[in-house]
Amino acid sequence: MGRIARKHQTSLSAPLLNLAMRITIPAFLAVLAVTAPCRADPKPFPGTPTKWQGFARHDFKIEGTDAIVIVPGKPLPGRPWVWRGEFFDAFADADVALVKAGWHLAYLKTPDLFGSPKAMAKWEKFHTAMVNDYGMHSKPGLIGLSRGGLYCMNWAAAHPDKTLAVYLDNAVCDFKSWPGGALKKLGASKAGSEAEWKKMLAAYDFKNDEEAIAYKLNPVDNLAPLAKAKIPLLLVYGDKDTVVPHAENSEVVFDRYKALGGPVEQIVKPGQDHHPHGLKDVTPVVKFFTDALEPKK
Repeated sequence: MGRIARKHQTSLSAPLLNLAMRITIPAFLAVLAVTAPCRADPKPFPGTPTKWQGFARHDFKIEGTDAIVIVPGKPLPGRPWVWRGEFFDAFADADVALVKAGWHLAYLKTPDLFGSPKAMAKWEKFHTAMVNDYGMHSKPGLIGLSRGGLYCMNWAAAHPDKTLAVYLDNAVCDFKSWPGGALKKLGASKAGSEAEWKKMLAAYDFKNDEEAIAYKLNPVDNLAPLAKAKIPLLLVYGDKDTVVPHAENSEVVFDRYKALGGPVEQIVKPGQDHHPHGLKDVTPVVKFFTDALEPKK
């Protein structure tokens, strides 16, 4: 191991060299993959920067799709980032705290696609650009607010090797619950929407309701890839949510993920409905992503 460390001492930092002397080669390589940036000469983000919460905001397009990136004042080593699934700037206290802590914040505008394969194809292009062109960490943390949970969990299931951790906030984890809900006699949601259900059918190219109901890749059904990869989940939800009932969404994910051996935490807000999202003290969210980023020794 000493010979390996000396061989690479011109390109590795002193802390990594010290670590290399104390751990096995596979473990060292795993740490290196997490801490090292993807490229040494990242391109600057396009567009004339504006301001968001006091930080530089870049608006640009990735193959025709609108994107937003917020740049922290002092980026963390390795350029980690969190990716908002939907509703950029809504209930954004945790987002702001993470940017203040050195994380980049990103959003790709793909509304009305409900985390479908069409959305994931756009996400893949954005992820490739973020990593290969702009030198971002290869594993973003994901923030799934409400229907944004469909985007984040579907990405994580398809790309566990490109996912750091997932924070879900009153998240939709089964489109049968929302937008299906009581309108389609599929769940308890009082806010089930015929219009949103039709958009969802179109997004997934379902021919009819029956095909959608038979679909077996909603997040509640597709947790095994995440659990196998030990992707950490943080579930924050109100236990009186009438829009996205926790008993059909977050609670199902928590119980099934725990049974699969996946690392999962939950913070239940007693008596809270769908709004307001988030926590009054967002420290647990920042800690959740920080712990996922920094390997435990």
